[in-house]
Amino acid sequence: MNKAELVFVTVPGIGHLVSCVELAKLLVECDERLSITVLIMKQPFDPKVSSYTNSLVETPNLHIRYLELMKEEPSSQLSSFLSIFFRFIDNHKSCVREVLAEISNSVSSHLGGIVIDMFCTSLIDVANEFGVPSYIFYPGGAATLGVLFLLQSLRDDLNEDVSHYENSDVELALPTYINPIPAKLLSSALFEKDGGVDMFLDQAQRYRKTKGIIINTFLELESHAIHALSNDKTIPPVYAVGPVLNLKGSNSQNQETEMIMKWLDLQPECSVVFLCFGSAGSFDGDQVKEIAYALERSGYRFLWSLRRPSPKENFEFPSEYENLDEVMPEGFLQRTAAVGKVIGWAPQAAALSHPAVGGFVSHCGWNSILESVWCGVPVATWPLYAEQQQNAFLMVKDLAMAVEIKIDFKRDFVLGVSSEILSADVIERGIKHLMDPENEIREKVKEMKEKSRLAPNEGGSSFSSLRRFLEDVLDNIP
Repeated sequence: MNKAELVFVTVPGIGHLVSCVELAKLLVECDERLSITVLIMKQPFDPKVSSYTNSLVETPNLHIRYLELMKEEPSSQLSSFLSIFFRFIDNHKSCVREVLAEISNSVSSHLGGIVIDMFCTSLIDVANEFGVPSYIFYPGGAATLGVLFLLQSLRDDLNEDVSHYENSDVELALPTYINPIPAKLLSSALFEKDGGVDMFLDQAQRYRKTKGIIINTFLELESHAIHALSNDKTIPPVYAVGPVLNLKGSNSQNQETEMIMKWLDLQPECSVVFLCFGSAGSFDGDQVKEIAYALERSGYRFLWSLRRPSPKENFEFPSEYENLDEVMPEGFLQRTAAVGKVIGWAPQAAALSHPAVGGFVSHCGWNSILESVWCGVPVATWPLYAEQQQNAFLMVKDLAMAVEIKIDFKRDFVLGVSSEILSADVIERGIKHLMDPENEIREKVKEMKEKSRLAPNEGGSSFSSLRRFLEDVLDNIP
């Protein structure tokens, strides 16, 4: 038969983009008959995205081509970040249509489907114009996907106004969680002004109309959630294909990585607590000081990735502090120079893979959760935004695989405003529990590490799921 072609469309958030690209690589390695075109939306906010995209173009793959899409800027008159974001995606419809037309007219390949990011459901309309089946790529975990489906069902099937769950102490019995989860842990983005709830739940409603949902998780980690989704006949087939990770990092950061790894080489095994809060994670001066006090008093060695918040009047990703002394307690850097290192950007996967790192204070983004499991490093939870509070709950309460610093901490993704300042006492207590060699979670994480390494291999649960997805795609081709 002629080769089969898939089209991937991803949003330009670094976590979503990297996961999408790594999934594409896995698929073409799995079946040489497959080719994939990855469509990348350009955005000006995060320089890491441009750097990463450039590295893809410079490293050609015979079975994958990368196309950057040009589009019109959304109107600055729109009233909310979500409105701007979803309009940004809608503005790419014509570009996606052109690519699908080109592939559909090809005599050398057959279009087997379009795989779209969880936020890009408006592009299903474009796929339908060509009679092409759509699949969702959900880069988060299965448990949080279940949250969206439940809220969407409450809204559409029971006519319930789910906005009243904002900051509520009500506990929700969710099929994808073992324990009831407090409603206050729901993403604050759901309740953004001017229809945030409907924007997200409209996406979930359209998930149900696709041919399948690919999830970046694996059966052994989220068996309860995956079975709950699979047993719901109103939800399309789910394919748990994770952990889908980029463990090599960025080529543009070689010097910084080398410097950090040399420092870790000098530290004893499992002696370092690593603090890193993702591409959009940052803290103001008062919170920085509380973290510093906690680290110094804990007595543990530390590697701390610290980013400066963007100006509140601009939507930009965090940047580096030019003078750390301005935000640290007086004399902190000098007193801790022998045992600690404060850095800006961090090679997270490389650091977690180093034997010196014994614990990870994390914002609980799903990629970070998967990397910590893959590397066998236990996590202390400090969620900030999006679905991270739900991930923290899963890891601490349902799976008993993480230590709690805080589960319900929230920091506004756009405005950079935190719900509170965590005290040094709370942070120190969490770090000491995390780094305790007798901590009972350490063995659980070690066991899950081994399972995460087996899942993607031939015969593993994720490998089998990936094969099932490929078979479904090939069945779409005459």
